[in-house]
Amino acid sequence: MGEAGAVVTDGRIPVVPGFAGRAASGGGRGTPKDAGKALRERVPRSSHDSLVLPAARPDAVRAVEESSRDRVPELAPLRVGRMAATPFAFLRGAAGLMAHDLVGTPVTGAGAQICGDAHAANFGLYGDARGRLVIDLNDFDETVVGPWEWDVKRLATSLVLAGREAGADEDTCRRGAQDAVGAYRRTMRLLSKLPALDAWNAIADEELVSHTDARDLMGTLERVSEKARKNTSARFAAKSTEIVDGDGGPEGSGGAGSAAQRRFVDAPPVLRRVPDEEAAAVAASLGEYLDTLSPDRLPLLARYAIHDVAFRVVGTGSVGTRSYVVLLLDHRGEPLVLQVKEARTSALVPFLEAAGFEAPGVEHEGRRVVLGQKRMQVVSDNLLGWTTVAGRPYQVRQFRNRKGSVDPAALPADQVDDYARMTGALLARAHAHSVDPRLVAGYCGKSEELDEAVAAFAVAYADRTEADHAELVTAVRSGRIAAELGV
Repeated sequence: MGEAGAVVTDGRIPVVPGFAGRAASGGGRGTPKDAGKALRERVPRSSHDSLVLPAARPDAVRAVEESSRDRVPELAPLRVGRMAATPFAFLRGAAGLMAHDLVGTPVTGAGAQICGDAHAANFGLYGDARGRLVIDLNDFDETVVGPWEWDVKRLATSLVLAGREAGADEDTCRRGAQDAVGAYRRTMRLLSKLPALDAWNAIADEELVSHTDARDLMGTLERVSEKARKNTSARFAAKSTEIVDGDGGPEGSGGAGSAAQRRFVDAPPVLRRVPDEEAAAVAASLGEYLDTLSPDRLPLLARYAIHDVAFRVVGTGSVGTRSYVVLLLDHRGEPLVLQVKEARTSALVPFLEAAGFEAPGVEHEGRRVVLGQKRMQVVSDNLLGWTTVAGRPYQVRQFRNRKGSVDPAALPADQVDDYARMTGALLARAHAHSVDPRLVAGYCGKSEELDEAVAAFAVAYADRTEADHAELVTAVRSGRIAAELGV
């Protein structure tokens, strides 16, 4: 009979459930590639150009207000101000509104672990455990299992808006969207032909630039890499903390307390100190966080002591979520800064069932974010974990671990398509960890039919986003909604 849970094929070698078998053969209908091709009959690739907005769609202002519910109230004007800056910034803060609009668009039904917010500014550089730089998706607040097409369309739309903001002409913006989808399609095809282990471990490095023909982007990436290498906990701590004596005053102020220690310095509205009770709750939550880490990480963190906690505003769409930075120092006084960031329910969850996907049964939202990130990246922060503070779920990660990013809205026009191809390839590699690349490659095919259709969608949705942004700006000017501008 073989081992429990296994099926013996010839008396010698068991077939273990979960390995190959029916799942890899497409359920008896041929190969995964054949299954992907068959999906074209039900969902033609050309149909992805469609954009039919739902009749009950909320206006832009109401959508922003609804997405701000249960955030820190006093930060709502800051979030509105950042979203009102440009149409691209509006899109960055409106993942839920776009998911609402995507419900009526075609989907193949092939699910993947998706980013949920795969706009062009959510790719960047970060350091691995050995300090080497990797480029990949780097924001997973909205990650869920859902339609891979939603990530592709959000990326393509964001490239049109970023290109317009950068001053590129309309042909260049549309070509950027089309090139992103083309790179996604070609990368899926490449991964589908590689040995499974090679495809799984494909890492975004200098070969990516060659694969996506993004050589014009090399200079920009080198400059970003140089900045990223300096973007460390030590640098952040040097700029954001001060040494104080035991009485809480600046060192040298004459206090007669205990030995000097380091603490954060207020820098409103971005960074502020928190009351002792709040700081103690965050610090205490790190005990639960340690239980979510691999045991081999614990001796490392045991060599650090917690010195201070502060509240720090992050991002555009994330503004208003509760987010802390925790200062830890080792025996030499060298810092490690952890970010403890509130993990809210994914903005995509209310729309998954209408798209044919099950809403996830989430045990802990921080756990959802962390496991989704690990599932999509080849190399992840080795201190990723989760915890709970005052009944709210949080994710925990290193802060400033050599992070750097390209601002797609500031690229020269001749680099927009290079950046588009690079991000499209990265998105395909991330999806291929959870959906068989042979299936998606079979659907996407060799022609540019899908590329052209999604590019048409992206232009139309970029136009819709510009109209939404204009509504928000009008509401700010009329006083309908409060905004803190220029921060």
